[in-house]
Amino acid sequence: MQLSFRTLSIFTALLCLLLSLLWGVLPDRLLATWDTEYSLAAGLIARRMAVLFAALAVMFYLIRNEPHSTARNALSIGFTVGCWGLAVLGFGEWLNGHAGPGILVAVAGELALGLAFFQTRRPSMELETAG
Repeated sequence: MQLSFRTLSIFTALLCLLLSLLWGVLPDRLLATWDTEYSLAAGLIARRMAVLFAALAVMFYLIRNEPHSTARNALSIGFTVGCWGLAVLGFGEWLNGHAGPGILVAVAGELALGLAFFQTRRPSMELETAG
């Protein structure tokens, strides 16, 4: 299924907002889903991640109506690289026993979201949906 950039941006903005709130307020519960212990250091990183997710939410919401452009392409490719990088790291942490199987849900989501943004960067897709 192919999503429009607008739909994907709105979904991503909402997902990032939700993750920002969860990492900011309930980091211990999120870490528990990965079978990872909460610590002061993990809390520090979680709160910083919460702010980064909030920033991503704002960016994706504000760019949702942007036609195909260099800026939109850069955001899509950058986010794809980030998602796929996180997926590789998450899978590696699971293989090494540093995280439980709950992290595979995040890995699957990161792979899917990266693929969705990768497909929106193609200008031919814009022409097909516009016509």
